[in-house]
Amino acid sequence: MKNNIKPSPLCSIATVLKQERQTDALFAFGNAGNKTWINFISDVDSFVKFFNTKPKARWAICIQDSYWFSVIFFALSSAKKELILPGNQQPEAIRELSSEFDVLIHDNAIFSSQSISLQNTDVVNLESISLTSVVESTLSTALILNDVNVTLFTSGTSGKPKAIKKTLFHFNHEITQLEQIWGSELANCRIQSTVSHQHIYGLLFRLLWPICTQRPFARENLDYPEQVISHADKNSILVSSPALLKRLDPETTCCKYNTVFSSGGPLSLKAAGQTLALFEVLPYEVFGSTETGGIGYRQQHKESTPWQLFPDVKAKLNAEGCIALRSGHIDPENWYQTTDQCELFDDGSFLLKGRTDRIIKIEEKRVSLAEVENSLQKLEWIEESAVIALETAMRLELVAVITLNDYGRQQLSATSRGQFWIKIRNSLRQWLEPIAIPRRYRILDDIPLNSQGKRLVKEIEALFQSNPN
Repeated sequence: MKNNIKPSPLCSIATVLKQERQTDALFAFGNAGNKTWINFISDVDSFVKFFNTKPKARWAICIQDSYWFSVIFFALSSAKKELILPGNQQPEAIRELSSEFDVLIHDNAIFSSQSISLQNTDVVNLESISLTSVVESTLSTALILNDVNVTLFTSGTSGKPKAIKKTLFHFNHEITQLEQIWGSELANCRIQSTVSHQHIYGLLFRLLWPICTQRPFARENLDYPEQVISHADKNSILVSSPALLKRLDPETTCCKYNTVFSSGGPLSLKAAGQTLALFEVLPYEVFGSTETGGIGYRQQHKESTPWQLFPDVKAKLNAEGCIALRSGHIDPENWYQTTDQCELFDDGSFLLKGRTDRIIKIEEKRVSLAEVENSLQKLEWIEESAVIALETAMRLELVAVITLNDYGRQQLSATSRGQFWIKIRNSLRQWLEPIAIPRRYRILDDIPLNSQGKRLVKEIEALFQSNPN
């Protein structure tokens, strides 16, 4: 396939629809067909006319095809609507959020016409819309970035998703930071992605940043390790999650990627090294959240590799050692206080030391869940761990799910499971007080994570509730 990619300076989200482009330049590509910039501008123009006839203001988007998502995103913005991006697209999750929006627009890949109905909320199937041809362009004015509101949601893995409201100004400011850091390295590459555009990481890295720099992006996700490997190309960028990178087969022979990004959760040193061995490039890890956007980045040469703050992000620590942040893509006037404990250095780098919201009290003693996990992962048998607190009829207790390395699996096969748990508990006593040692364990092939690399706490809880022993 001909790339037809030309270098393009960064343009603002405000002027994407007005920017002079090569009309035949590639905009998006994939199994569903290639789209050029003229296709994009024409489709946005048609949908703006459609949305201008609709009085309701708050539109939720659930569209799997990244090309059509980008068309609807920019058309709704141009029509001065408010955009709602549900992170979880299961029918019951959408119903739970339906008070947040007036209209749901979706494609058949997510819901069939009959599979979703919402009380007091309109539902529009993208494929059922009949568009009138555009005679005169409606895209003559630039977007006013502060006037376009976008609501995203936290992952909701341990409760109801929390709505996070932003404007296009926040995204535009962060895109400027991304291009400042990586623009010259990415040059004229195209974008492949394993993460959804419905979350802030995917929205920025696989769609808005490429669109503002005229880098073509894939319409479909790479959902499986085999796809990630088969699409490797020196002119491609991989936007991925730790969950998928750690599943790559280290014995595979494949081409390199130009650059690999990882965000959404912690990337193990082993997975970072494995990615380097496979693709000849050490992944850039991006640290941040839905609330803050990107905060810092690093390439993990060792577990203690510090993170570097984004150029415009200012940081300070509170009395508990938790980092507070200020930037144009968070709040240029006020400090945003996080619960991430850090060690902050004069050169703008920092080390993560855990979260204060993962510190609990058991029998009046403070216990850091992050410290317990770190202690488990120091043991010679354990690859990864996740520790949570469960309320039982008798007490609050810690439980852990773990994955074993090859040596751990050998040790388990050579002894009984009960003796193996005793060995773990005895070893943990070198670091932890008895109250902080997990009482129950489950061995898994993988820690339960969602597509963004966030732990599925309710799934972990269910492992212990179905079998209390």
